[in-house]
Parts: sequence; structure tokens; C-alpha cells
Amino acid sequence: MTTPNADEIRVHVAKAYASRVNEFLSQPGDELDVVQAEDACCGPATESGDACCAPGEPAEFVISNIKKLYEGADTADLPGSVTDVAFGCGNPTAIDALQPGETVLDLGSGGGIDCFLAAKMVGPTGQVYGVDMTPEMVSLARANATKVGATNVEFRLGEIEHLPIPGDTVDVIISNCVINLSPDKDQVFREAFRVLRPGGRLQVSDIVWTRPVDESTRQDMEQWASCIAGALLESDYLDAIRAAGFVEVSADTSEYEGGNGVASAAVFARKPGGPHE
Repeated sequence: MTTPNADEIRVHVAKAYASRVNEFLSQPGDELDVVQAEDACCGPATESGDACCAPGEPAEFVISNIKKLYEGADTADLPGSVTDVAFGCGNPTAIDALQPGETVLDLGSGGGIDCFLAAKMVGPTGQVYGVDMTPEMVSLARANATKVGATNVEFRLGEIEHLPIPGDTVDVIISNCVINLSPDKDQVFREAFRVLRPGGRLQVSDIVWTRPVDESTRQDMEQWASCIAGALLESDYLDAIRAAGFVEVSADTSEYEGGNGVASAAVFARKPGGPHE
């Protein structure tokens, strides 16, 4: 067995997540804005980033009950086409308070759950963007936005390594168990730094390792799609964020019981500048 290359990882992950939403896309009664791969703002649709813990046989200790993850969050009005495709390892909107009027970007927005929660927090004067690599996910998220009446949310097809967002335009970047899926995490953090305004915040929930991972796991494509094989050591993850230029980098990490070193991390960082300096 050989270690999969970046393109192989991206194709496999994209197919895994597309298959998860097909049942919702085929349901009658929904008017879907069907997204084509060639609509991607930058690069092919089989590029990195989607909501975590793919279908198939992911590790049980990573799949968390959605009600537990979002305990205390206002999810009562969200339909099953939002909550049933929400694969996460935390609630990034709870890491640091979102303020009315802020512009928020969700990396790997999936069916849109974190975007819709953020939209409520930033209010009608704020704006939320979701970027996802999978056309099927973007189609579903746009239909979900219509269902819930989220007029301050926009979903875009694109790569989290090459964001279809202008520089210095975002106040807060969120992401839920997605960056581990990217084969080029350094580029993801550089792009996050580029699009944030000075003083902007990076607050993500993600999977990390608390000990070195064996090579056989790194070579397992199913473990990549299940958010395990692509996860970094916590120290390497935080170092990559610092290398992109961020300051105030920290993580609140909780190891999964029986996870043998797999942990959920609530990560916070800030782009220098702005009113904080």
C-alpha cells in the first residue's frame, strides 16, 4: 500500500460526501439550484474541503450526536436536510461570540448548519458565506437557505485552499471538522489569513492527533474520508497556523475515549492588526 497523493485524496473525499446528500437531492418538492462542477470559482470541484466525518464506516468515536454538539444552540427551526448531513466535531460558532454586523466565512460548509447558526448571530446587517468543494453539497445548502429563510447567507462552490473570496473582507472564519481533509493545510491557513481583515478571527473545530500516527493509517483512503488519516499532530496544526501569520493561537483539546490519540480541538487565532493592536 502506498500513501495516496493529493489528487487521489480529493477525489475520494468529494465522492464520499456527494454520496451522502444524494438522498436529499432526489426528494420531490425541493427546488434545487443544481451546481455543476464547471461552476467552481477556482479549480475543479474535486478539490479539498467538506464537512467532517464522511459516510461509509467512520470511526465511531468521531461521529458525535448533533444535539450534543450544538447543545444550547438555536437549531429547532432547522430541517433534516440540514441536521442530517451535519458531520462535525464541535460547534465553531461557540468558540468566540459572533457579533451583529460581522462577515463570516465557513470553510467546508456542507449542508449549511454552521452558516445558518452564524446568520442568526450576525443578524440582518451581517453576512455569511459558505464555501464547499462538492457541487451536491452546495446545491443542498442553497435549497436549505430557502427553506429556513436565510437571506444573509450565500453558498459558493470552491476550494478551501483557493477561496473564491476577496482579500481582507471577512471578520471571522469558522470551520467544523474540515481542514483535516485537506492535503495542503498550509495553503488553507494562508488563504484564511488572506481573506481575513486585520484583527479578524479564525475559530475552527477540527480533529487532531495527540500522538504520532502510523503510516498504515495515513495510507488508508477510508480513514482520510473519515477525518482520521489527514489529521495533524496538535502541535503541528497550531504551528501551521502560526506559520501563516496568525497570533494568539490556542486550542482547547479533548481526546476521544477509545480514540487512541484522536482528539477534538477548538482552535482560536487572530490576524494581526485592527482595533486589538
